Amino acid sequence: MGDPEKYKQKIFDDFFEPFDGTPNIRFKQNLHRGCLWWAPELNTIQDYADIAASTQAVYEMVFDYLVMKTKEIVGDENIVIMGGCALNCVANGLAYKYFDNVWIMPNPGDAGSALGCVLDWNREFVPFTTPYLGYEIKGSYPVNATLQELSTVGMVGVANGRAEYGPRALGNRSLLADPRGQEMKDLVNTVKRRQEFRPFAPVIMAEHVHDYFDMPAGCNHSPYMQFIGTCKRPDLYPAITHLDGTSRVQTVTREQHPGLYELLERWYAQTGCPMLLNTSLNIKGEPMVDDEDDAERWTRKYNVKVLTRDDT
Repeated sequence: MGDPEKYKQKIFDDFFEPFDGTPNIRFKQNLHRGCLWWAPELNTIQDYADIAASTQAVYEMVFDYLVMKTKEIVGDENIVIMGGCALNCVANGLAYKYFDNVWIMPNPGDAGSALGCVLDWNREFVPFTTPYLGYEIKGSYPVNATLQELSTVGMVGVANGRAEYGPRALGNRSLLADPRGQEMKDLVNTVKRRQEFRPFAPVIMAEHVHDYFDMPAGCNHSPYMQFIGTCKRPDLYPAITHLDGTSRVQTVTREQHPGLYELLERWYAQTGCPMLLNTSLNIKGEPMVDDEDDAERWTRKYNVKVLTRDDT
């Protein structure tokens, strides 16, 4: 693990102008071409870990300052956070220090911001009700078949309903697995072809989230995996817990996703565990499984079933 304090001040001093009391953040350097020229003598694995942790610490400091200034200016209890940096789920919880309600859409990068620009131009309000806006695989959510695979194999792909809009798998194009035990993370990472140390996210029934995770104060739901919580029993759920004990949590209600909620409800009744490991249904370097043909090809190629409906 990296030390967030080791290079925090140096990074801030080298790349940022001091805060001047206004909401303006000014960089000293143009970083569009990277910064490989910075501290080339720091080139060990531990150095890289310390730089990454310190960079995150600097980002959190800048983010906290911007949110604080926003609160001073608008004086409201609600905030909308957009932009690619809104995918920094470690920092997002800081917004609850200043605001009661924090809204981050499921696709807060350029694609989501573009929608906001269109609505602003048209002076139109459109309620955002669902992130499931993509290609639709028709049929009932494969609750029975998924439970069967989880009980026997421990891992299964689900491709059902409309695909998610945004970078997070939220149950409709997901690889789901049993979060318990030491071996599942390695097994899923092998299938996904990811580094062994990388953890996965939990999807949990919303009413149980505080029983298993210490969420940011004021954060009672995280339907789009935009906030982290500290896992209260990382020893029991190592597959969904990072080295620092945190997890990128997705909460689910019956209203939000009836099929996924029923799956979790029945899994809970069967195992006493109200959550599953949830990761995107793709392989490193490949696009997401989208339609029925993709699901069939994925099953054949990677020898893990991808269920599209309960009658398959």
